[in-house]
Amino acid sequence: MENELTLKRFIEIRRDLGYTQAEFAKLLGISSTTADIERGRTKLSGKVVAELLKQFKINPLWLFGESENKNLATTNTSVIPKVVTVDSSDQENMVLVNAKAAAGYPQNIQDTSWYKELPAFDLPLPEFRNSTYRGFQVEGDSMLPNLKPGEWVLAKAIDNIDEVNPNKMYVVVLEDAVLVKKVIRKPNSNNVTLVSLNETYPPYEIKPFQIQEIWQVNSKITFGVDATTETGLLKQLQESMEELKSQFNKQQAS
Repeated sequence: MENELTLKRFIEIRRDLGYTQAEFAKLLGISSTTADIERGRTKLSGKVVAELLKQFKINPLWLFGESENKNLATTNTSVIPKVVTVDSSDQENMVLVNAKAAAGYPQNIQDTSWYKELPAFDLPLPEFRNSTYRGFQVEGDSMLPNLKPGEWVLAKAIDNIDEVNPNKMYVVVLEDAVLVKKVIRKPNSNNVTLVSLNETYPPYEIKPFQIQEIWQVNSKITFGVDATTETGLLKQLQESMEELKSQFNKQQAS
């Protein structure tokens, strides 16, 4: 008979995934239901443990109480760019995907002729060497205050979802959308959490297989930079403080 912790964890997996005993048995290649395993009447076979690992990334050591990591973190989800473009000299260049083009990007992600319609350029700076970069226009206000609508981000391709850093921003290409978000991989979870900097937008979870490409935001291009803005704001703040002080002094005197 299995130890109680193993049985408890086996039941936990099934319930978390939302399967009945009969449905789970069918997925794992067990005849009828998982009821006998869950009651401790039937031993948990190596085949079942292998299926849990293969289908749901369940760590066998966790199942038998020898690890606190429920899921094995490795993933085979490829987020490598589907198409890379080059210039007439066969040098890789940077494609710019504006907000309008982004709407069709997920559907045309492997269509080389579609990319030819987009502007592309080479940025001769050392920071943009030895990696694939792409420019994306920011749409919406979900990444305020760091990114404003209409600004552009220049982002570096990453090969594997396991490379994401919770302190960076990413362009995430899903099956039906292009988003700029923080990407969080939680321990003991197969899901990926997409987080906005603007707190009016709640975070939400997706499955790794829904992601086609991930690009790490490296820099941004902004327009309409006003040299007086910060000084002007500072001056307004100082004037407001002086006014408050003056009102306070008047009240003290009266």
